[in-house]
Amino acid sequence: MSNTTPIVTIFGGSGFVGRYIAHRMARAGWRVRVAVRRPNEAMYVKPYGDVGQVEPLLCNVRDEASTRSAIEGADAVVNCVGILQETKFQSFEDVHVDAANLIARLSAEAGVAKLVHISALGADAGAESAYFETKAEGDALVLQAMPSAVILRPSVMFGTEDRFFNRMAGVSRLSPILPVLGADSKFQPVYVNDVAQAAETAITGDVASGIYELGGPEVASMHDLAKSAMKVAGRRRILLDVPFWFARMKAWGFERLEKLTGGLAPAMFTRDQLKTLAVDNIVNEGSAGFAELGIEPTAMESVLGGYLYHYRAYGQFSAITESGKS
Repeated sequence: MSNTTPIVTIFGGSGFVGRYIAHRMARAGWRVRVAVRRPNEAMYVKPYGDVGQVEPLLCNVRDEASTRSAIEGADAVVNCVGILQETKFQSFEDVHVDAANLIARLSAEAGVAKLVHISALGADAGAESAYFETKAEGDALVLQAMPSAVILRPSVMFGTEDRFFNRMAGVSRLSPILPVLGADSKFQPVYVNDVAQAAETAITGDVASGIYELGGPEVASMHDLAKSAMKVAGRRRILLDVPFWFARMKAWGFERLEKLTGGLAPAMFTRDQLKTLAVDNIVNEGSAGFAELGIEPTAMESVLGGYLYHYRAYGQFSAITESGKS
């Protein structure tokens, strides 16, 4: 790579959406710094580009010195850091607010031309969920520190490494009953690579600053999404819609168990996560989104079969096996 090759630093670049952004930016010819806490566990990103083009970099977003070092000399910065539930080591305030503010502030001080911040659809300062509330607080601080930033708020993301459809299909392997939380709540699942393309467009194109809400072409209830996952995975399971009052009791028990074991038994789900599931997670009418970025979102049916097939009884040979039986 030449000395004039542009550089992008991706915080959390080895995570679910971060790795897709790293891959796209490498293909676009950029030098990619993947800033993570454990670089030795992120070596799989190196083949995304030519030799030396993609490099994992040691960084802790709660440490100003390492964060500043990761940003130094970068032409663009992407923040993909986020957590779905709190632990004794990380809180929503630490990650969604303080870290987001630190990255934005240091990016502005360093003269970074483009900053893309990955948030979440549903972020709202008045939300009951601490997850959504801190996401909104972080978004506001990012725009305050760097008004030219682009904030992407995707709905639940799906893709090969997701913890959404994969989790449903995984449970179906072990039980004839699939519990469904937030069964009636509406979602607008978005393909992770479409979100990565939105981030790439925000960096390489002429995109207005501000917030973009990203949702896929389909809106469906959680029950219907679970039904679709079972169909693709070839599993006939009883879908049990769990009432929130019962789920809250279970979540309380999971949280107490996690606390008593010092984190050795992580909660399967938390009360705060139930609050996020209690509200619809769809794009607000009139908000900027994929259309303004010139991107056509990908339908679920064109992707799910490509990675849920291995949950079928005979894996990739299921179609041949069923054909032979008939």
